[in-house]
Amino acid sequence: MKKKLFIFTNESIFLQEERFFCDNIDLKSSPEGLNKKFDVNLFGRKSTKKRAHEIKLKKVKIFSNIFSYLSEVARSTKNENTKFLIISISPYTFFICLFLRIYGKTPIVYLRSDGYGEYKAILGSPGKFIYHLMFSFTSLLSNLISCRNYILKGKKGKVVNPSQLDSVWLRRPKNQEVKNFKLLYVGRIRLEKGIFSLANLIKNKRDISLTIVGAEKNTSYKINQSNINIQLTQSNKLKLIKYYDDHNIFILPSFTEGHPMVLLEALARRRPVIIFEEIEHVIGNKKGIFVAKRNFLNFFGILNHIKKNYKKIQKDMVKNKLPTNKEFIDEFVKAIDDY
Repeated sequence: MKKKLFIFTNESIFLQEERFFCDNIDLKSSPEGLNKKFDVNLFGRKSTKKRAHEIKLKKVKIFSNIFSYLSEVARSTKNENTKFLIISISPYTFFICLFLRIYGKTPIVYLRSDGYGEYKAILGSPGKFIYHLMFSFTSLLSNLISCRNYILKGKKGKVVNPSQLDSVWLRRPKNQEVKNFKLLYVGRIRLEKGIFSLANLIKNKRDISLTIVGAEKNTSYKINQSNINIQLTQSNKLKLIKYYDDHNIFILPSFTEGHPMVLLEALARRRPVIIFEEIEHVIGNKKGIFVAKRNFLNFFGILNHIKKNYKKIQKDMVKNKLPTNKEFIDEFVKAIDDY
């Protein structure tokens, strides 16, 4: 008999005709992968907006307010032979962590990104302080799993390597040349993702186009530039791969990142990647990633360097050893089992 695993998230989940949808692909794939080992029960916030990715789990519950959410958390503690996994630290999940400890349970908290950077990007210095308080208490009350050592901030925890890659992603990519710069960004349109900073950087640049794949339906964020094409979040793997193959450079403009899986996707399709100085820690030993400053002169210099050396860069990228989703799930299962 499988051990129960209750997963709590702050992510929004949309219900339509008894099917559940989310925008964050990791919220879909990780619980689905863990469900092969555990009896997964996924809890999240109720969304009124249509989301892109269908969650293929039988046991999903969503809540419209924190009180109904916490009430269900309390009920979940009555289950024996159960583990409790919290995804990321937010005000919602912070209170869930406190509740679980009140009921004598020690949760496992999975840190997917650097909350200090995210909260600072959204709220400024007060945001960094707010996250510090939540992180400090959470690290005392729970066991930690992270996608990067530095995100643990010196606290004890286990490290895993997230990935969505499979044999389809690793097939031979389509050849591409660089005449004009066809940039691709795959991700949510959020302030902390740096997408508005990037839009300003390439404004009125006719030889640079940008495709953004990651808009939500009825989003309040708008970008109106002739050289920027915005597409909805893509849930079809083959169509998403085609976006990578139809563009010649991938760009990740985020102010903060932990272990960006879109970077792995771009490297798998052998598309050179441009990031900015704030997240240069994501490079590691990977080939084909270039660091730019947030000014057009330096940024354009990086673009031209990639253009002149495109074939050589792609040849070097073949040497990258990229983690797969199966390897990630195996690591994740072991980390959970060890607690």
